Amino acid sequence: MTEQTTSVEEQAPVVPAPPTADAPPTADAPPTADVPPTTDEPLVERAAEPPLHPPVGPAAGVAAGPPVKKDRRVLRAVLRWTAAAVVFAAVGTSAAYGITRMERTDVPGLATESDGRWDYPEITRPPLPTGSPRPFDDANKAGTHYADLRRLVLSAPKGAKADAALSGEDGWLAPKTFLAEYASKDDRDAVGQLLTDNGLRNIAARGWRMPDGTHTRIYLLHFGTASVVDDLNGVELTSYGAPQYAVRGAATVSRDVESPDHAGVDEITRLSYAETKPYGAEQVREAYLAAGDTLALIVQSRKGGAKAVPFQQTVALQSQLLG
Repeated sequence: MTEQTTSVEEQAPVVPAPPTADAPPTADAPPTADVPPTTDEPLVERAAEPPLHPPVGPAAGVAAGPPVKKDRRVLRAVLRWTAAAVVFAAVGTSAAYGITRMERTDVPGLATESDGRWDYPEITRPPLPTGSPRPFDDANKAGTHYADLRRLVLSAPKGAKADAALSGEDGWLAPKTFLAEYASKDDRDAVGQLLTDNGLRNIAARGWRMPDGTHTRIYLLHFGTASVVDDLNGVELTSYGAPQYAVRGAATVSRDVESPDHAGVDEITRLSYAETKPYGAEQVREAYLAAGDTLALIVQSRKGGAKAVPFQQTVALQSQLLG
C-alpha cells in the first residue's frame, strides 16, 4: 500500500483564533483594529466602537491623549435629561397634591352629578323656654312642642319664590286657607269639623315655587296632645293606602312606594301618597306627619310629574325640625 503524503505547501494555512472579548491585547500583539481586511469583500464603513477593554498603561503601547469631545456631549445630554426628569417629577407631585386638596366637584371629570336635591339652609331648631323638654323626652308625656311653632316650619331652599298666600297674619294661617287645600266643598266642611272637634289651636305654614315649577306647601297644625294627633293621622284624616280626603288636583292617589318607611326621626309617624297615572296637568305628592302634638301636611305638585327626591328631602328635613 502506498503511503500518501501532503506537502507543506498544500496544507491549509493555520488561521489564528480571534481574541476573545475577555482577553486584552498583549504587548507583543498590537491591536488589529487598524489592519485592513484581506478578503475580497467590499469595504463597509462602520462607526468606530470603543473596545470592550480599552488598553491601559504601558501595555497599550499608546500614550494617553486628551478626553474625546463626544464624551463631553454625552455627559451634557445626560445632565440635561436628568434635570428635566427632576422638574417633571416636581411638577407631577405638585399637581397630585393640588388635586387631593380640591373638592370632588372642583376636579374636571370627577364632579358628581346632582340627584335633584334642593339647596336648603342648615337646619336649626329654635330655642326652648328655660326648663322645657323636647317633644319626645320621657318627661314630656303629651308630646308638647314648647318652641314657637312658626319657627318649626321648614325654610324655603335656595332659588325658591315665596308663596304669599301662605304667609298668614303675623305668621299664623287662618283655618279656611288651610281647608282650601282640599278639593271639594264637602271635604273642606268635613275636615273643618274634625279640626274643631279635636281642639285645633293654631296653624303655621309656608309655601314656595321652584324654578322648575314645583309648588310646595307645608302646614303645621297644633293640637293639645299627641294622642289627638295620632287619632287624626291614623283614622280620621288618613289610612294606610290613601288619605280620607283628596287634596286639589289629586283625585286618585296611592301609597308612595318610592318614599322610605322612616323620615329620619323614629318617633314621627309618616304616611306618604302619590297621585297615580293618568294624572292631569300636574302630579301631586303628599305626606302626613304625626309629631307629638303637631300634625304636619306637606304637599308638592309639578307639571309633568312631581319628583321623588326633593319631596323625600323636604319631608325628612321637616321631620327633623319637629323631632
